[in-house]
Amino acid sequence: MKWIHSLGIAFSMYSKIPVPKVRWTNEAMQYTFCFFPLVGVAEGALLWGMGMVLYGLRDRNRLPAIFVAIVLTILPLLVTGGIHMDGFLDTTDARRSYQEPEKKLAILKDPHTGAFALIGLGVYLLWSVAVWSVADRAVLPGMACAFVLSRTLSGLSVTLCKGAKKDGLAAAFHKSARERAVCVSTVCYLVGCAGVLCLTSGVLILALLTLTLAAVFGWYLWMADREFGGITGDLAGYFLQVFELAALTVLTAAYWFPAC
Repeated sequence: MKWIHSLGIAFSMYSKIPVPKVRWTNEAMQYTFCFFPLVGVAEGALLWGMGMVLYGLRDRNRLPAIFVAIVLTILPLLVTGGIHMDGFLDTTDARRSYQEPEKKLAILKDPHTGAFALIGLGVYLLWSVAVWSVADRAVLPGMACAFVLSRTLSGLSVTLCKGAKKDGLAAAFHKSARERAVCVSTVCYLVGCAGVLCLTSGVLILALLTLTLAAVFGWYLWMADREFGGITGDLAGYFLQVFELAALTVLTAAYWFPAC
């Protein structure tokens, strides 16, 4: 039963997909990050299916490219309710303050939205729309996997890495998480995504996405430790958003080359 409760917590916390209510006990939260990537599976499947339809209509001149790009940019935010984008905005504000780690952590908790957060949001969304407008349906399998991979490593970082704060939701999940179970599930998701990418996109795309994931994840861990003294929930959301945009950019650029 605790596995079912952890599944319900993962979807109720990190998506707007309706699920039955469950009690948030320490026991129920133990396996939340084992199921967190399944939110990415649902999001990726929806994007893949809708993207195929939209690109089909675009290619038959039934829809303008800009409309397709806007829908595919908005869709992930509708599925998640913007919870990870909130972390991206808070982290952008904190990083652009150029303050000491303690003051940056205080900015993360501030409910007000600063100018740098708004600028960051505008740049993020405009870049996403721009890239989706020139992308091809071939990027859809890779992006579906990117949604799973971002959540897999985001949850892993909260589980295994040092937290910047002793309180907060990330600290609660860190204390409750079963590390071995999360590590085993991480391997399963990584292998599963690798298999899907090999079958749908080829080894070269798998290699490019793997390198992108490793680069962004490594930078995220270094930045979090250097600028904040550890991981927080906002920083984990920031990584997720940055990697997904980087993945979209790399995949789209890769398909400009005939060899891919």
